[in-house]
Amino acid sequence: QVQLVESGGGLVQAGGSLRLSCAASGSIFNINTMGWYRQAPGKQRELVATSTSDGTTNYADSVKGRFTISRDNAKVMVYLQMNSLKPEDTAVYYCYARWHRTPITLIDSWGQGTQVTVSS
Repeated sequence: QVQLVESGGGLVQAGGSLRLSCAASGSIFNINTMGWYRQAPGKQRELVATSTSDGTTNYADSVKGRFTISRDNAKVMVYLQMNSLKPEDTAVYYCYARWHRTPITLIDSWGQGTQVTVSS
């Protein structure tokens, strides 16, 4: 019902920057929260940043001050500006959306993931 497509991943040097983009389609008027998660090899998927429709944002401690999430509600897009990248940021990054299938039923949707690799 909600489809997410990420773009912007790639290979960068430590200290560099990348901007990830995610486009949502489908039941876009029911989306509440959008954000980003990541999963590094051998690790569990973890929260990176989220943004709700009212503008509330949340960041993992490891990315505070370096990453910025932004959201364009008119275009139903969410972005992740990543600065001062570190090798430990290397992971597959997934776009995330939480939406209402019904007024009392919340559904989570995920993009296919985009690889971010930060070299030393």
